[in-house]
Amino acid sequence: MKKQRFVLLDKQLGPCAGYLNAYTKLIKERGYSPVSVQTQVQLIRRFSQWLRRGHAAIRALDESVVERFLRRFQSADSARRGDAATLYRYLQVLRDQGATRRPKKPVLSPRQRLTTNYGRYLLEERGLTQATVVNYVPFIDQFLAARFQKSSCKLSQLRARDVTDFVRSQVHKLSPGRAQLLVTALRSFLRYLRHQGTITTDLNACVPAVARWSFATLPKFLPAGTVQRVLDRNDRPTSIGRRDYAILLLLARLGLRACEIVALNLDDIDWDNARITIRSKGGRWAQLPLPTDVGEALAVYLRHGRSSCSCRRVFIRDRAPRIGFANSIAVSTLVMRALARAGVNSARKGAHLFRHSLATDMLRQGASLDEIGELLRHKSPNTTAIYAKVDLPALRPLALPWPGGVR
Repeated sequence: MKKQRFVLLDKQLGPCAGYLNAYTKLIKERGYSPVSVQTQVQLIRRFSQWLRRGHAAIRALDESVVERFLRRFQSADSARRGDAATLYRYLQVLRDQGATRRPKKPVLSPRQRLTTNYGRYLLEERGLTQATVVNYVPFIDQFLAARFQKSSCKLSQLRARDVTDFVRSQVHKLSPGRAQLLVTALRSFLRYLRHQGTITTDLNACVPAVARWSFATLPKFLPAGTVQRVLDRNDRPTSIGRRDYAILLLLARLGLRACEIVALNLDDIDWDNARITIRSKGGRWAQLPLPTDVGEALAVYLRHGRSSCSCRRVFIRDRAPRIGFANSIAVSTLVMRALARAGVNSARKGAHLFRHSLATDMLRQGASLDEIGELLRHKSPNTTAIYAKVDLPALRPLALPWPGGVR
């Protein structure tokens, strides 16, 4: 009888109430706590009651209706943090269930349409990663905006001078690495235009080169013993500490990149054979032996630190929604905090610092450059060759005597 009254009550709340079950199932799968689930359901019921009073029909629901409701309750001082995220998430459920219309696709400007098509070309025809699109497209948009400004994008008017002037105006504002990325993106875009038949001149050849001398810098690494100090200062009794410790060990023992940590799935760990599959840049993958201490740290985290959820990523957020990290920034931030906790002051504070430190330590212990390159999964031996600069005992016999110096 009580269950029947509850159903009737929900029907009285308005047209959205019938979709509560689908929503609660979704947020439970994403790891929200029972208290959070109850709070979100209460908000949706209040929203549904508001709609029932004639503010909008269910088919007409969109972001503007949600914003109108939020403004109403913010002015009444009854809004909570996270209310907007809850209602936008619920709106998506309604759209997935077919209860309300999907939003119309925004009308793109000619420049937006061009960069969108270029991004799709990189993904679908070139087979490049989403990260490449994220890195290239802003440079191309900047180039088009500088060349055409308020006029339409008449690409047939592009000339070699437009390309060189843009590069000269930008490179002095960027680091050498970013400057090289700019010219690489520009060459790629101009080849795309030629491939599409939009331009007939090979403007790709007009892009100036950016000087960045090979081996001009030393790899940044931590002194001997510092990596272990960072590991020892981790707060392992907590669930977050267990997760962070496992991540730090993967960085320190196997030299993984931050993006490889993010992409690691539960199925990538072969416990029977003590191996781990690493999905690397450019769609490449490799299998590495799983060291004992790394395997133990992963097992402790998975058993006693990782919240139960439907996500297959090994490492998930410590707060709901319980999903994998959005990008590599989360891993680099984790490393930065670990260094600060251990009192380590370093010019570089990202996840790659552990990769460089591992290579340097292996070199000190007598490992060859080929062995280091195999562990770090370098595509070219030239990438590994930079570590030869930190092997001072091996370099000392090669040094020429300084004129007038001590003999």
